[in-house]
Amino acid sequence: MSNFCVFETMKKLNSVVSPTGREDAIAEILTELAKPYCDEIRRDTMGSVICHKKGAGKKVMFSAHMDSIGVIVTHIDDKGFLRCSNLGGLNAKSLINTPVRFANGTRGLICCPGDKKIDDLARMSDVYIDIGATSREQALEKVQIADVAVFDTNTFDAFGMIVSPYLDDRVACIVLLKAMELLKDVKSDNDLYFVFSVQEEVGLRGATTAAFGVEPYVGIAVDVTRTGDTLNATPKMECACGDGAAIKVIDSSLVCSPKVVDALKKCAKEGGIKSQIEVLEAGGTDAGAMQRAKSGAYAGGISIPTRYIHSPQEMCSTEDVENCAKLCAAFAAKKIEF
Repeated sequence: MSNFCVFETMKKLNSVVSPTGREDAIAEILTELAKPYCDEIRRDTMGSVICHKKGAGKKVMFSAHMDSIGVIVTHIDDKGFLRCSNLGGLNAKSLINTPVRFANGTRGLICCPGDKKIDDLARMSDVYIDIGATSREQALEKVQIADVAVFDTNTFDAFGMIVSPYLDDRVACIVLLKAMELLKDVKSDNDLYFVFSVQEEVGLRGATTAAFGVEPYVGIAVDVTRTGDTLNATPKMECACGDGAAIKVIDSSLVCSPKVVDALKKCAKEGGIKSQIEVLEAGGTDAGAMQRAKSGAYAGGISIPTRYIHSPQEMCSTEDVENCAKLCAAFAAKKIEF
């Protein structure tokens, strides 16, 4: 039985406040969870956690970003209301009355000013956070300028689906942990690197420096992807929750190497791993950074189909998570022949 229950591990990863640029707390958790399954672990200057399982063959780097979207306090007014800016991509219109949590435990709600309609909310500076304070002085007892907060919503099971904040991309971190566990007693011909990267949400920054240091021959990003299986979904996509690991062909950050796509398809077929094809019209992953590191790498992606990405509650299939982990492990164990 796996040590990494998707539900319980997700709750553990979400127990800390670690939005993009503030990843130290989640890095500590992931380092401890990964220790039994690799030969060495280090953090680079940017803060990415790099787990190395030594092998004599070609370098293969898997990257899942551990940062999340969040908000940062920019101003506190005389009544104690907090103004904020976004860390990563947020849609202010979809966040009204969403609870948030600061690292010191202070909680509040994202609110719409009374002189605005929700449709008028163009950016995070148009909303405010109410922590219950009645003055600037009282608010400053709990929150300072530049403090960061994350969604304070629940993680729960729904008919085999997991609903949680920050599946993007912590569910992919769980995929890497599960893959490392599957490979614990496997002798791979490849030199394997499992990277939990930082600052993906603001431009693939952690994967850029990590890949520059590792210099992978092959780079695989593990991330979530959008689906076309919700009511009147737009744009329409073939990806659906429950249809297996999504093998990426293209997104906004890269056109995947056909060699990698074909190798992943072959691994899925030979291993009886349920899979599907992903063509993502908008959005990028760490694969785009790995592909362009130094002299370049063969790059591709393994994705978890996920509904409601970048909202306070995202949803994916736990079965898909398991299949993504199996596909990662199968690819990692197979000798690279291109």
